[in-house]
Amino acid sequence: MAAVSPEIDRLLPELYDELRRLAAGVLRGQRPDHTLQPTALVHEAYLKLAASAGGALAGRAHLLATAARAMRQILVDHARARAREKRGGGAVQVTLSLAGASREPSAFDLLAFDEALRRLEALDAQQVRIVELRYLVGLSVEEVAEALGVSATTVKRDSAMAKAWLFRELRPAAS
Repeated sequence: MAAVSPEIDRLLPELYDELRRLAAGVLRGQRPDHTLQPTALVHEAYLKLAASAGGALAGRAHLLATAARAMRQILVDHARARAREKRGGGAVQVTLSLAGASREPSAFDLLAFDEALRRLEALDAQQVRIVELRYLVGLSVEEVAEALGVSATTVKRDSAMAKAWLFRELRPAAS
């Protein structure tokens, strides 16, 4: 195993509880019989971070963003493995509200969501980072702006565009 960067070693204890809350929130939208628990998800994300510790982290927001991406990859890998086990049976349902707390969250397929994010990333990688930071990590607009080195106005604009694009891509096809 690769050596863990001193930055990760320094930040992880400070952010462990926050990462665990993040993992619990991400897992809350999973099906009831999901086998991953928040602590296990944080630990798997840590292992992914440690394995790819080549780049320096730029503080708290960057570590949270990197951890959110690692958690997303872990959940997608888990969903793919489960789909393979069932030979494509049943979509893995998760809950995510991109519209904010005022609307009821809607259920959708995690693999479809990941695929939509990959397509969006080919068009605009920054919008994907904003979605991850705002809706998976739960950072404020200002925290996302600081983490990405852009203005709060840019975060708001790109967030709105990403939400609209994702809703269009993920809405059920009309019969």
